[in-house]
Amino acid sequence: MAERPVVDRKATTRRRVHEWEDPARAATAAAALDGLGFLRAAAAGELPGAPVMATLGFALAVVEPGRVVFELRPEEFHCNAIGGVHGGVYATVLDSATGCATHSLLPAGVGYTSLDLTVKFLRGVTVDAAADGPLRCEGTVVHLGRRTALATAELRGPDGRLYATATSSLLILRD
Repeated sequence: MAERPVVDRKATTRRRVHEWEDPARAATAAAALDGLGFLRAAAAGELPGAPVMATLGFALAVVEPGRVVFELRPEEFHCNAIGGVHGGVYATVLDSATGCATHSLLPAGVGYTSLDLTVKFLRGVTVDAAADGPLRCEGTVVHLGRRTALATAELRGPDGRLYATATSSLLILRD
């Protein structure tokens, strides 16, 4: 998990700098490894994570066949204009969880893409929501067919409170 940014609460302007690795290395490895092996290597830091993970500051914490868990600690830079975490942040983590859960079941050389994502926002997330630990987003595969998959995800606080759910249909990309 990325380090928490140092925020000067008295300053009116904030600054955040982040880095990411060239995604081509991971993409090359993804073509040669089965999904489970690829995701486990990424979670272990042996392969670079997706640049969006560095941008938003979330991390892959658990990888099992058909199941992944991402962790996100809400920060000030995730907020919308009225002080809550922007729904696009929720949606990005939920989409990542459904996609990676599906990827964990795919053989080498087979990819996927989201066909749709339905998100239900159940309660607002604030920066203080994760004071006792990160939010956890668990994605699981409901059905894996030859051409499509169906996966779900739940975003929960450290106390187990449910903040959002998602369902995604995914297209399986076979040669």
